[in-house]
Amino acid sequence: MKKIAIIGGGATGMMAALNINNHNFQVDIYEKNDVLGKKISVSGNGKCNIANKNLSLSNFDSNDIGFVDNIFKKFSYKEIKKFFETKGLLLEEVDDFVYPKSFDAKSVLSLLKKNLELQNINLFLSSKVNMIEKKDEGFLISFDANMQKKFYNKVLLSSGSKAAKHLGGSEIGYKIAKQFGHNIIEPYPVLVQFESNNKSCKRLAGVKIKSIFSLLCDGKIIAKQKGDGLFTKYGISGLNAIDISFIASKKILQNKKLALLINLLPEFDKNTLKSLLLKIKKNNPKYTIFELLNALLPIKISKEIIYELNIDSNKQLNQTSTKELKSIINIVLNWKFDIIKTHGFDYAEVCGGGIDVKEVNPSTLESKLVKNLFFAGEILDVVGKRGGFNLSFAWASGYISGINLGKN
Repeated sequence: MKKIAIIGGGATGMMAALNINNHNFQVDIYEKNDVLGKKISVSGNGKCNIANKNLSLSNFDSNDIGFVDNIFKKFSYKEIKKFFETKGLLLEEVDDFVYPKSFDAKSVLSLLKKNLELQNINLFLSSKVNMIEKKDEGFLISFDANMQKKFYNKVLLSSGSKAAKHLGGSEIGYKIAKQFGHNIIEPYPVLVQFESNNKSCKRLAGVKIKSIFSLLCDGKIIAKQKGDGLFTKYGISGLNAIDISFIASKKILQNKKLALLINLLPEFDKNTLKSLLLKIKKNNPKYTIFELLNALLPIKISKEIIYELNIDSNKQLNQTSTKELKSIINIVLNWKFDIIKTHGFDYAEVCGGGIDVKEVNPSTLESKLVKNLFFAGEILDVVGKRGGFNLSFAWASGYISGINLGKN
């Protein structure tokens, strides 16, 4: 009997294994963790944002976006939904976000594991693949500390990226692909927090606020994101930061000068905020500047703004100049924080970069350079935004690679 090795037991690897559907092949999954699908278990804060209905190309980045288009033309959201519902997992659509009906990642993992068992797929857990060598018409895989070796006719590399090491992130897939002559587009962390040298961040650590982030690149605004921002001792986090990192992280890789303009009161523009402050000043002339700010913003932020502007917090509004009010309005609506770097691979949900997809057959996901070597999932130079896009690509590329691995 011929043998297929799948390196990586995450969403992609499991999906591929379940779609090989050829009894002439023995299928073995190698997973370095002691459990399958560790990243699935934490996705969507444990609720598992399993997919997104809107798989338009604007939600993805790649060196060849046509490659991504080809994948979803073959296996769209409609097929993802059909696959899971056929297996007995009902899905719940919340706008474009898609979850299991249970809103529990354990439901997804349980179903996938059960089907792997039903299809007699062999699992090698806590098994770290160290090397793959070309051997005749197949491959010799070395794994574990004692370098055990096994021969396989076909291999799928679905070992993910170097993001989130604590969940099994690793560079081994890149190293193996490079060994076989593949070009690796430099990986960079995506869906990640930012580090800033602005000392206000440390003083504001733990403060969460609804805001608008405007991303400045070389002095020009290139993106905006509305939602929750969170100050941390190292910089800036929250869903705003995570979402805008989809664009910012690549710019950091390109050594662009980045900054965030944070609008702390997104419901106001400059004129409406000015009118409001003047009205409060007129009606409450004995209020202090601190009391004015504290009526609009959290205490920590109010104190920090006063500190940044070097204004006397006890100064009454009837003694406050138009210039001082103008400076308050400017910092509230456009507080600038320089970005020095992302918070790194260990804290990133996914990676951009990876195996150059121009060297991979988009119809089969087989290497164009090495026969019977396949790639799928996050190891490829394809990355999506937050919201089920990366899992959607994992399911779709896993399905396509699995179908073609199973061909004689």
